[in-house]
Amino acid sequence: MDQLTEAVLDTVGGRLRALRRDRALTLAALAATTGISESTLSRLESGQRRATLELLLPLARAYDVPLDDLVGAPRTGDPRIHLKPIHRFGMTFIPLSRRPGGIQAFKMLIPARPDPLVPAPRTHDGFEWLYVLNGRLRLVLGDRDLTLPPGEAAEFDTSQPHWLGSADGGAVELLILFGPQGLRAHVGAGPNR
Repeated sequence: MDQLTEAVLDTVGGRLRALRRDRALTLAALAATTGISESTLSRLESGQRRATLELLLPLARAYDVPLDDLVGAPRTGDPRIHLKPIHRFGMTFIPLSRRPGGIQAFKMLIPARPDPLVPAPRTHDGFEWLYVLNGRLRLVLGDRDLTLPPGEAAEFDTSQPHWLGSADGGAVELLILFGPQGLRAHVGAGPNR
């Protein structure tokens, strides 16, 4: 095996461990999903077992990522931008901007759930502007509990306790502009006079 192949295979374990932790999965849960034993998964993540196609394919399906992402394969001349989703708090955030600092743009997907979640408001530094594309968004902001249908927008200081979820158990799709503390999105309508 050449040195480049060895180097690529040596990084697979760390990627697998990071993906599993990012998705908040246990080895037992991943084993149940993939049919791969917990000990094999643990050895893969620690680098004690070499990754094979037979092991990587079920993992790529379980994580819903391309096989290339698991092995860190270089991009092959495809000019399209491949956005890497971030999974947090049971939701998916797709970064739409790459510029460090300043206002960041995300598409956010809240999956359908038959059992409603109990709001757990959180705070952090920053300012957020959101626009509902599809579904009905439940926004808990301080002591207010709002339902936003498609086409509605909201903006708020994220140092206020806030929580986003589905208002009716259905999937919700929205756009978010997030800025650091003191930096707000400027939204205007109509021609300047």
